[in-house]
Order: sequence, then C-alpha cells, then structure tokens
Amino acid sequence: MTLARELDDLLGTLAEHRWFLRRTAEGLDDQQARLRTGASELTVGGTIKHCVAQERIWTDFLVRGAVAHDLPPDAFGAQFVLRPDETLAGVLAEQEQVAAATEALVRSFDDLDTDIALPTAPWFPPGARWSRRKVLLHLLAELAQHSGHADVVREGIDGAKTMG
Repeated sequence: MTLARELDDLLGTLAEHRWFLRRTAEGLDDQQARLRTGASELTVGGTIKHCVAQERIWTDFLVRGAVAHDLPPDAFGAQFVLRPDETLAGVLAEQEQVAAATEALVRSFDDLDTDIALPTAPWFPPGARWSRRKVLLHLLAELAQHSGHADVVREGIDGAKTMG
C-alpha cells in the first residue's frame, strides 16, 4: 500500500466517524445537547466537545510530543461538559476546524512509522512509544467509541438513532 493510499484510508475513516458523531446532534438545540438520559454523565454536546479536544491534543502530540498531554488536572473532565457559554453549533464549528487542521497535518507526513514517546501515565507502559499510525488509529477508536455513546444518549432524548 502506498503512503498516499494509507493516508486517504485513515483520513477518510476519521471523516466518516466524525460524520456519525455529528449526526447524533442533528436537530438538537443547546438544551437538548446538554441532556443526560441515563446514569452516565455523558451528553451529546459534551461527547462531541470531548472528541474535538482529544483530536486537538493527539494531533498536537504528533507535533510536540508528550508535552501536548500536559493539561491542568480538571481539564479532562471539563472536556465532557458543554458549558452555558458554549453552543452546540460552536462545538460543531470547532470540530470542522480541528478536522481541517488534522487533514493538513497528516497530509504533510512523509511516513507514518515515525514514533513518539508517550507521556508518563498509569495507562501507558513505562517508556512506551506510538507511531504516527497508531495515534491516528487511536483517534479512530476514540471517535467510534464516543459516537456509540452519543447515539445511545440521543436515543434517550427523542428516540432518534444514527443508524436506524
């Protein structure tokens, strides 16, 4: 497989999963985007906001390394909350900007085999390194998993389903 084909496949699949995530928000207003529909803290708007933040962090990791993960202690939890001063439309617009930046960055790569040291964290083995490819695959998994979460939350709001 050529690098160009692999980039097309990875970026195309990222775009597809962003679309599924965006679809969970179609027709919702800001109040609905903040609704919890079960025991989970997850909301459609907060889940999209988290995915945008994670894509930004992981693409920054591809550029600056582990320092991209140096965030304030409360930053992770705040990623899941669509604050009163934030709108669903604003988060979706931010997702488009981050997606365009991801595409430009990834298309600038001359290989996907370059690896980068992961930050020190309990969920990463000491000294672990990920290739650029692995980071992109991680982003795909993140989007796919959270698209499913958002779909379940959306179904609890009004019965709408992304795939049905």
